[in-house]
Amino acid sequence: MFSRILTVCTGNICRSPAAEYLLRQRAASSGRRIEARSAGIGALVNHPAEEATRELMSARGVDLSGHRASQLTRERLRWAELVLVMEKHHRDAVVAMDPTARGKTFLIGHWTSREIPDPYRRGEEAHAEALQLIDEALDPWVSKLG
Repeated sequence: MFSRILTVCTGNICRSPAAEYLLRQRAASSGRRIEARSAGIGALVNHPAEEATRELMSARGVDLSGHRASQLTRERLRWAELVLVMEKHHRDAVVAMDPTARGKTFLIGHWTSREIPDPYRRGEEAHAEALQLIDEALDPWVSKLG
């Protein structure tokens, strides 16, 4: 159903890259073919993923070492068939940038009724909590990818 998915957060160094890579991993392990990318509404362009996020993802067998943050653009939004954001204000920023994206932009926690709080500069526990919430939020999305 959806083959091009964009995950969006603020800096594109914690939540959205984790979601992007986990989404790829889950889709591949369930036999679905998708292309996932991520971006930030205020990206720390070209920065690697935050160290705590890299370490937690590595413990799950996911290598984020190649990730570099990128800025959300209208072109990226138009590429995506589904846009998954971490917080409501990210959805507002997406729609402000491209009103045509309104119908395809959802909270990643849409099915779990949760936003994913920003762990940036809040320690490893905050990163672990965000990753757990992302993990839980992805389950229903992966099952609906068709």
